[in-house]
Amino acid sequence: MKQIFIGFDPREAAAFAVARNSARANLTQQIPIRGIVLEDLQACELYTRPTRVTINSDGRKQLIDQLSIRSDYDGRISTQHAIARFLVPHLATRGWALFMDGDVLVRGNLARIFDGLDPSMAVYCVKHNHVPDSSTKMDGQLQTRYPYKNWSSVMLWNIGHPSNNKLTIEAVNTLPGRDLHRFAWLRHDEIGELDVKWNWIVGHSDPRIIPEIVHFTDGVPDMPGYENVPYADEWRDELARWAGNYSAVKARARAYA
Repeated sequence: MKQIFIGFDPREAAAFAVARNSARANLTQQIPIRGIVLEDLQACELYTRPTRVTINSDGRKQLIDQLSIRSDYDGRISTQHAIARFLVPHLATRGWALFMDGDVLVRGNLARIFDGLDPSMAVYCVKHNHVPDSSTKMDGQLQTRYPYKNWSSVMLWNIGHPSNNKLTIEAVNTLPGRDLHRFAWLRHDEIGELDVKWNWIVGHSDPRIIPEIVHFTDGVPDMPGYENVPYADEWRDELARWAGNYSAVKARARAYA
């Protein structure tokens, strides 16, 4: 069985719409796509990590993960799915499940990412060597540096792999975020490597590569300063297509009301 999960953050609803719409548009198989929504996971008590909300100097809400606070880091998390993504093995039923951050544009057929997978691997990802050169990223969020940076932004989970059984609901809700993002429950030889085209990072990956998934990790094209990054026009076109379809559906609904 194949499943796709996309991280959702209400502050980035447009980005989620682009990610889901572009994924659906390019699929050649019927693969279910679900959002990772923090409020839903909290409501069913799958996500119980101690989390508080503060207000930034610009008036925006900021999530603080209490378990990730240390002497050199205040626990700020940039999206609501920063930790929630690690619950995918408990949300998927069996087979393989793909997780993607919500700030992506899918340009290829995601059915192909499931081809030729080695069942001895617990997780597949693009093994970036990504060292950010800025202290902030999208919408003023803190840019953190840690080993395996951005590896977990696109992950293929082998749901039935015995090593993933170590990632219990308790572990997801008690381990520091840095341990989760560096796959601390796995041996390195249990992490398979995807081609970089499946998580091509704007401004960081080799520009000669033709991406299947474009990842706008520093900022999506509707944010100031990111309007002209590579693939920004395609992102805006996809958003316009989604908005047009949504408007048409709403208009038909009103006509029949």
